[in-house]
Amino acid sequence: RGSDELFSSVSNGPYIMSTTANGNDSKKFKGDIRGPGVPSRVLHIRKLPNDIAETEVISLGLPFGDVTNLLMLKAKNQAFLEMNSEEAAQNMVGYYSTVMPVIRNHPVYVQFSNHKELKTDNSPNQERAQAALRALSTSHVDTAVAAPSSVLRVVVENLVYPVSLDALCQIFSKFGTVLRIIVFTKNSQFQALLQYPDGASAQAAKLSLDGQNIYNGCCTLRISFSKLTSLNVKYNNEKSRDFTRPDLPSGDSQPTMEHPAMATAFTPGIISAAPYGGATHAFPPAFTIQPAGEAHLHRSSHSAAGGTAVTPQCNIRQAANNQSRVTPHCLFILFGVYGDVMRVKILFNKKENALVQMSDSTQAQLAMSHLSGQQLHGKSLRITLSKHTSVQLPREGHEDQGLTKDYSNSPLHRFKKPGSKNYSNIFPPSATLHLSNIPPSVVEDDLKMLFSSSGAVVKAFKFFQKDHKMALIQMGSVEEAIECLIEFHNHDLGENHHLRVSFSKSSI
Repeated sequence: RGSDELFSSVSNGPYIMSTTANGNDSKKFKGDIRGPGVPSRVLHIRKLPNDIAETEVISLGLPFGDVTNLLMLKAKNQAFLEMNSEEAAQNMVGYYSTVMPVIRNHPVYVQFSNHKELKTDNSPNQERAQAALRALSTSHVDTAVAAPSSVLRVVVENLVYPVSLDALCQIFSKFGTVLRIIVFTKNSQFQALLQYPDGASAQAAKLSLDGQNIYNGCCTLRISFSKLTSLNVKYNNEKSRDFTRPDLPSGDSQPTMEHPAMATAFTPGIISAAPYGGATHAFPPAFTIQPAGEAHLHRSSHSAAGGTAVTPQCNIRQAANNQSRVTPHCLFILFGVYGDVMRVKILFNKKENALVQMSDSTQAQLAMSHLSGQQLHGKSLRITLSKHTSVQLPREGHEDQGLTKDYSNSPLHRFKKPGSKNYSNIFPPSATLHLSNIPPSVVEDDLKMLFSSSGAVVKAFKFFQKDHKMALIQMGSVEEAIECLIEFHNHDLGENHHLRVSFSKSSI
């Protein structure tokens, strides 16, 4: 549903919203006709927790500029926030389209409103919102609620494996939006300073994470409140990042540290929470990395607004037999289940190896965690993060036998839309596949025959009771399901319907 869905009609001019004393939202408004994607300094915020406080909504906007008005619609779990400039609102929407804001473990949605300005009345609810605005707008830094500071100091003890700035962002984003972060080494200890928009998030993160191990038995977090009330970040790179300022230069960052221990397998401790739908910074499910030889964890910096500049690679090894069956397209479809694949390169001299460039580091981690160890054409996949930051396309006139492919503009990307429901349907490979976009004329036998044509065994099939556009199909093994997904995702079923195939968490 579009922005401002609670308004049923619009006319020219600003609107007025009145709220009755008992808290029910009654509507008297005039609006202006605008598309929900058109920039406006008024923002529409949805899916708020039931017991949301005005200060928490205002805190979403403060890092980007002054908040000039607020309209709370608590009964609808929504709010409207007016920024002092369109530019501030654009920065805010750009940032939250890549890092989903989280308020008390609830992911919330921010988009431009259809309206240019807020005109509010003087009902009791509105007076409370105005009081909160006055209190918070006087000081950008001290928005802490019952916490000494919104800035945390993090020390990582027993550092057996390297911990990157991105890894810390992904862990700490579970408790609120990370605005700024700086990592450094002091007294031979790896440390970080990390700023949230409010003290409540800092308090929650400290309570949950202090004393926890990032990886099993090592990399222990020691967390305290910093004396600083705000962080001043000059560069966006591997050592520091200000997510509210995507325009900052990168400076001369040193590459992320390498560590000899990375050549052994490790299993994460707290890095196991599933990501929220659409969250770029949520940490992927637990993964085991078994790097080959010199391979090491490498991440590039990423800008906050307007997508990411992260280009992590997955380094893929597969035993030499059957390598001719593994094409760039096959890897594009398989890895595309876990993120948008930008480029694929099968190495010319070592055709059992390939590089897969995902659109950001979380997607690379997700693909690695779900696909490492899976069987493809009878051989086990070994996946590590590559030291290359992007896949180079062959120079003009240099023929590479179709081993390198650019998919950056592919219509088959599953995660282009922020908040796409595909984010909440990411599951490990399983023998049961979820099929969708099935036209009415295609019946059970048609689909069974299609999947059997690849040589796979179809064990069971079931249409969804309420929606015959979707079905589950159970193959003879996980490996057969992987190969069928690669072969039949986007298969033309006629009537302008291309089959969509993904792994299911259900069984038949």
